[in-house]
Amino acid sequence: MIRFVLTLILISTFTISFAQQKKEEKKDGWENQGKFTLLFNQSAFSNWVAGGDNTLAGNVNFNHTFNYKKDKFIWNNRVIASYGLTKSKNTDFPKKTNDGINCNSMFGYDAENYWFYSLLINFKTQFTKGYKYKKDANGKEYRESYTNFMSPGYLLIGPGMLWEKNKNLKLNLAPATSKFVFVDEKYTKPNRGYFGVEEGENLRYEIGFSASFYHKFKLMTNVTMENILAFYSNYIDKPQNIDMNYTVNIDMNINKHLSADFIFQSIYDDNAYSGFQIREVFGIGLNYNFKY
Repeated sequence: MIRFVLTLILISTFTISFAQQKKEEKKDGWENQGKFTLLFNQSAFSNWVAGGDNTLAGNVNFNHTFNYKKDKFIWNNRVIASYGLTKSKNTDFPKKTNDGINCNSMFGYDAENYWFYSLLINFKTQFTKGYKYKKDANGKEYRESYTNFMSPGYLLIGPGMLWEKNKNLKLNLAPATSKFVFVDEKYTKPNRGYFGVEEGENLRYEIGFSASFYHKFKLMTNVTMENILAFYSNYIDKPQNIDMNYTVNIDMNINKHLSADFIFQSIYDDNAYSGFQIREVFGIGLNYNFKY
């Protein structure tokens, strides 16, 4: 059902706005721009009969693109870093709402009709430890470390073909993509199959087919929607189990420095979890935009 809903979302967004996208003539040289955002969420209760927990949450997001063009050669780069915490009055530990580093680099050489010969390099990991939370016999909460920086860490490298109509509409196909999964070997003992890495090892190698889509468009005045979708199929092991990572960012600008942001992310990776991982974030944000 979730896959069906996501498919409908993708078809509708791509169909509605495809006509809005125009060919973009890029100038030679560097183009740099970025955005820094602080998102806040807070709830408080006093003698509230219906019940509720006092909570405070904050998210920090950094998004920076730096692209280069020279004649028929392009080099597109994007760094997305985010971190968030929430603390409830009735929990013993602050808990993460967001934690990720995503670095994407794409080399391209102009072929024709919006197509480029391409080389994709993508790296992903997290900043700090992730925990599994449990309760002891007395009902007291405790936690066990489960993930950390570079555990897991993902590196994808793959040649392919890039279709880029403009900076807001892109498709990349890479049929021979190498995928490296890095972990701290201590987490694999005795947890066999930790993110697909065997017990006592710290690296898993895969080769397969990757496809990535990027689409950003204006929903209405001062409201933009960004779709980021990636697929990966491992030729070596269970190629029918296709990894998927889909992110929707909706940016609702109130003024130059204030916005409301909605983030939805769905991940399917059976080496990490046998089902869909879902994340949603909504909040009021303070923004700082830069371009040079």
